[in-house]
Amino acid sequence: MISFQQVNPVRENPWMRTVRPYGVYALHGIAFTGDALIALDSVRGHLLRIDVNNDNTTILNPYQAADFIGATGLAFWEDTIWFTREANVYFCKIADLKPQLFVTLQYPANGVAVWKSTVYVTSQKAGYILILNRRTGEQITRFYAPGIGVENITVRNEELWISDAEEQTVYCLERGTGEIQYSVITPFEAPTGLAFYPEPGTGREILYVSYASEEPYIRDDPNSPQPHQLAFRERTFIHPLHIYYNEAERYALSNGYLIEMSYVEEIAPLEEIYLENLEWRIALPAETHRQKLKHVEAIGMNFTEEIEDGQRIAVFKFDTLKPNETRLFGWRALVEVYGIKYQLTPRDVENLPDLPPEFRERYLVDNDNLAMDSDIVRRAARAAIARETNLLRQVLSIRDYVYDRLSYGIKSYIDPPDVVLERGVGSCGEYVGVLLALLRLNGIACRTVGRYKCPPYAERLFVPQQPDYNHVWLEFYVPGFGWVPMESNPDDREDGRHPLRFFMGLAWYHIELGKGIRFESLRLNGEGVHKSQISLGNLAINHVRFRILEELPPIESRE
Repeated sequence: MISFQQVNPVRENPWMRTVRPYGVYALHGIAFTGDALIALDSVRGHLLRIDVNNDNTTILNPYQAADFIGATGLAFWEDTIWFTREANVYFCKIADLKPQLFVTLQYPANGVAVWKSTVYVTSQKAGYILILNRRTGEQITRFYAPGIGVENITVRNEELWISDAEEQTVYCLERGTGEIQYSVITPFEAPTGLAFYPEPGTGREILYVSYASEEPYIRDDPNSPQPHQLAFRERTFIHPLHIYYNEAERYALSNGYLIEMSYVEEIAPLEEIYLENLEWRIALPAETHRQKLKHVEAIGMNFTEEIEDGQRIAVFKFDTLKPNETRLFGWRALVEVYGIKYQLTPRDVENLPDLPPEFRERYLVDNDNLAMDSDIVRRAARAAIARETNLLRQVLSIRDYVYDRLSYGIKSYIDPPDVVLERGVGSCGEYVGVLLALLRLNGIACRTVGRYKCPPYAERLFVPQQPDYNHVWLEFYVPGFGWVPMESNPDDREDGRHPLRFFMGLAWYHIELGKGIRFESLRLNGEGVHKSQISLGNLAINHVRFRILEELPPIESRE
């Protein structure tokens, strides 16, 4: 008999392979027992054995599925399976799969892990990780849960590992104290389970993470007068999470991707215009801890490069730009990008050195229509930090103050912070303006960063993708350490429970262009042109395209 492996001998790298089991709806817990990956489908109640090499899927509880419907969390200890459902923690023998009640908690339980005589249970409602005696069910102690979402948990030696669906984050905690050692942003949203697998032959451990969410798609209904309809479907899979922790420089990286980004301008003025000695300046991707510019080339017409404040700028020169002249020009770049999370705590930023004088002159002033002299902005700056003196807590207090007072709404132009605060609705650029004003009035140096986000579909390799909008966020400066990122508005939730996902962190799909400088600008006869004189938007149409070329190997394997 010919096997599938003989017909199709291609072997995927297990460190890069997405596991897509058959017939699953929402995975909410995974665990390994030996070489077998066991997963829990909360919707169907199926306990599944999944082959991580070929997605082969077997239902282990075909007659007991009803007992597992709505269950979350999954753990193995010796010959026993552990899981949670509602406020209950259950265990059952692998041989018979008959659930037995271990303990009933005051609040719903989400995740469970077992290590020797100890059971660890996460509860979003309680806000804690509960540590219980495995023999008696009595609580030994509890740790604060690190995030705000539904969390799953596993144990590795002296570490607790937590996945948080809302935070899009995996945390590594010290098992004895619950202190966060470091955390990383996952490459996909809504992580719902995690488990370590020792790779056969090498002993290296692969951290697999499950994800469960919904995705929109275009449904084809041939019986409808409008056959193409927007619908939603379940999206669940398992993917390796790569982590590189640089303890000395206090940051952690997660899965990286090689991305081709193209930025092209099409000259299409709204009215006839004649310009001489024109320089069109476009920032190139920056070099940071998480982003490396591997190659760049011209599109349409050549450019020269200049360095502005330490960053590379593509300069396109026109002797004249005549009425009715049409051109395409821009650049295409190959960029390596990773998720990053800086690992600073309030304790780390006590007794900071003074801000450098040149930073005060540049990053504490109103140099971008920030309305820092207006009464409403000054009152907001005072109210946002109250009596807080720690820099990290001040920044977080200001962020949450802005989030509590603004709702997101996209606009074609940016109003100053006083208008935005009065209105209570702002675009990402307006969120940034308000944050800049309040931070600077409180003596915290900060600057704008952007300019685009790659559409966050890491599995869509080689497919051209166009972002719908440009985007901006910001960085604040920690004296003695450096610049740290913070998103503008994506973590602003209407219910007031704001994640820390992008506080000191960025996902792989953030492309850093123009840090503290204008992403795109014009010069005439060597002099800068203000947007009130000539608007870029009135001169040209931009075309932005991304292609994800590959997922990068783990950093350790490349060093």
